[in-house]
Amino acid sequence: MTRLKDRAYWLDKAATLPLEGRAFIDGRYVDAQDGATFCTRSPVDDAVLAAVAQCAKADVDLAVAAARRSFEAGVWSELAARERKAVLLKWAALLEAHTDELALLETLDSGKPIADTIGADLPGTIYCLRWFAELIDKVHGEVPATDPQFFGTVTQQPLGVVAAVVPWNYPLLMAAWKFAPALAAGNSVLLKPSEKTPLSALRIAALAMEAGVPAGVFNVLPGDGAVGRELSLHGDVDCIAFTGSGAVGRQIAQNAAASNLKRVWLELGGKSANIVMADCADNGPCHCPSSTARVRVITWPGCAGTSTSADRSSSPIRARCACPSWMNCSAA
Repeated sequence: MTRLKDRAYWLDKAATLPLEGRAFIDGRYVDAQDGATFCTRSPVDDAVLAAVAQCAKADVDLAVAAARRSFEAGVWSELAARERKAVLLKWAALLEAHTDELALLETLDSGKPIADTIGADLPGTIYCLRWFAELIDKVHGEVPATDPQFFGTVTQQPLGVVAAVVPWNYPLLMAAWKFAPALAAGNSVLLKPSEKTPLSALRIAALAMEAGVPAGVFNVLPGDGAVGRELSLHGDVDCIAFTGSGAVGRQIAQNAAASNLKRVWLELGGKSANIVMADCADNGPCHCPSSTARVRVITWPGCAGTSTSADRSSSPIRARCACPSWMNCSAA
């Protein structure tokens, strides 16, 4: 009989959930070269969840070398399209089989409700991986029309070593948006998850190996912003993709230019500001008396971290919320 997935179910599962904190480099879990670690904590009560490897330059160099070696060896970059597709589809199937585990890791690490991670974040991650897997054998080169004395072809080739630096609000989904197309194209990937939410990214690395992704093709480097900086400066990284603040994105672009002119893909920016004018009436369904408080009510999706959440407000009205927190406000 299938057990009801109620609060007791998730608490029991959390109590026995294995938490992997080591970096994943060249097909295996390893400690940081200098042995350094940091603690990832629950945003609910600040309890320590796990000690996680604090990667540094030596670890980045090691991972980049593994990624370059795997790329040049052709174990993934030259694999037949249908075979790469089959491996990524198997990986997606493994993610689906481990949905409860991965959703719980996301919830523990990010503080999101389990209903969000299991109902939206994990299905979105799996869908993304499957979508790009299915695309692999459907993107072809072309022979453009030229003068009769000429013959031209356009071929699709992997770029090389791709670094991906992702934020905390959608740990796996944001990562999949970057690593899925990169892997589908035949690149080797270095994933740097947020230091606030590294656990699910580290877990899926083992599932990638189980699915058949060769060693060195998918690496995970936990740590703080110094890891991203080293990736952006590394001369053997061919491309870096980043989601985060404009200030850090600007620094990544500068580092890319100062090193090897690597390609840079940036998703940056401001966050859907609201401007509440002085003549705005305090009305609406929220029980809190201020317009600013009502604006804050709609920031819950993504733990106030969705880029389209209305979570910045400029208002001459002072918030006077009588509730213990804005999350307790009732809104239609």
